[in-house]
Amino acid sequence: MDRQRLHAQLDAGIAALSLPLPQGATEQLLDYLALLLRWNAAYNLTAVRDPVQMVTRHLLDSLTVAPYVEGATLADLGTGPGLPGIPLAIAAPQRQVTLVDSNGKKVRFLREAVRALHLANARAVEARVEALEGQYDCITARAFARLAEMLAWGGHLLAPQGRWLALKGRYPDDELAELPAPFRLEAVHALRVPGLDAERHLVVLRRA
Repeated sequence: MDRQRLHAQLDAGIAALSLPLPQGATEQLLDYLALLLRWNAAYNLTAVRDPVQMVTRHLLDSLTVAPYVEGATLADLGTGPGLPGIPLAIAAPQRQVTLVDSNGKKVRFLREAVRALHLANARAVEARVEALEGQYDCITARAFARLAEMLAWGGHLLAPQGRWLALKGRYPDDELAELPAPFRLEAVHALRVPGLDAERHLVVLRRA
C-alpha cells in the first residue's frame, strides 16, 4: 500500500467534492483502508482488492453521499465492511452512527475498525434489518436489495421526519414505481464520484 500516493488521490477526490472534513479525517480514512486490506486477505470482505480502486469505489463513493446525510443519528443497513457508514462516521464525528449487518465475520471486522480508529460515535450491531429496534434520523443503504424490499424490512427504523438514502447504480425507474406506502420520493440525485466512470444515483425518500 503506497500511502503517499493514496493520500494524494484521496485529497484530490475530497477537493473535487468540495467536502469539508474534520482535522485528521484523511489519515483516519487511510487507516481504515489499510485495516480493510489486511482483513480482506483472510475474510474476503470486498471483491475490490486494489488500494487505488478502493479509494475510488469505497472511500470517495461513500463520501459523495455525505452532503445529503442529516440529523443526529444514522443507521447504515447492510453495511458490509462499513460502507458507506465508516467514512460517514469519520466525516461527521458529532453524529451517532450504527453499522448494521447480519454477517458475523463482517461485524467482527467492524468492531475492530471502530476500536482501532477510535470512532467514539460509531457502533457495530450484528442483526437482521427487520429485527433491529429503534428509530434514526437518517438511514443509508448501499444497494443490498430493491427499494420496496429495503423499506419492508427496515422502514420501521426511520424516524417520522427522517430521510432514507438509497445508493444505486443506474436510475431505478422500475423500483421507484413500486414504492410502498407510507413512503414518498423526495429526489433522485445523479452523483459524480471522482475517478469513477460509472453511473451512481442517490434516491432520497421520506414518509408521506
